[in-house]
Amino acid sequence: MKVAFTTSDNVHINAHFGSAKQIDLYDVSPDGFNFLNTFVFGGDLEENGNEDKLVPKIEALSDCAIVYVSTIGGSAAARLIKHKVTPIKARSEEEKIDDILNELVKTLKGNPPPWLRKIIQQESKSLDFDDED
Repeated sequence: MKVAFTTSDNVHINAHFGSAKQIDLYDVSPDGFNFLNTFVFGGDLEENGNEDKLVPKIEALSDCAIVYVSTIGGSAAARLIKHKVTPIKARSEEEKIDDILNELVKTLKGNPPPWLRKIIQQESKSLDFDDED
């Protein structure tokens, strides 16, 4: 499953979703995690109520299951959920991306909570569907 992180330093989850200049993307499985890509965003990213800045971010995360953020507005969260991307607020801006990735791998190996099992089931259904082509 693909998991994204809003970050300003590629180490911590320390950027607001709407004003994030970059979002790191990883592939996570019970076997571990791999860095995939850093999406870079420019233009007017100020926290000023301009919702147009969200469109490229939501499009970039279209095949992502989870996005970890330091903060996120209600409208942006709703739009992500509508696109089947689960936003999760980090415990603090000091929280490290690697720590979350290691926790996710451990959780996937064990007994994931219901919300994560649902994401995994949705991912495997879409993978099964893709394999039929």
